[in-house]
Amino acid sequence: MAQTSDTLPVSITDQASRLAPQLKALADETRLTLMLLLAERPRSVRELTEATGLSQTLVSHHLTPLREQNLIVATPRGRANIYSVCCDEVAVPVRMLAGLTRPASDEDCACD
Repeated sequence: MAQTSDTLPVSITDQASRLAPQLKALADETRLTLMLLLAERPRSVRELTEATGLSQTLVSHHLTPLREQNLIVATPRGRANIYSVCCDEVAVPVRMLAGLTRPASDEDCACD
């Protein structure tokens, strides 16, 4: 028998409610690109600009929702901020998702 949202434990619906905005922030291709770069190592806006070819303004614009959702943190270093993924609980799944992009034959599952 299928459960409706009315019968799910509150903790599951609360988790989904908190997770949805974070996934929405990651759903943008540019923001996901930035997250993949930051999952490799911490970087400045300048480094992100050089890696993506985007303008400094556009990189900063896309970092904002990631910061607002606490997916990344900014650490001041001199006149610049160094951005990094907030924690391994975020970095590890982002790296794992990147593995889904490897070419797979018809017989292979992208998840193997």
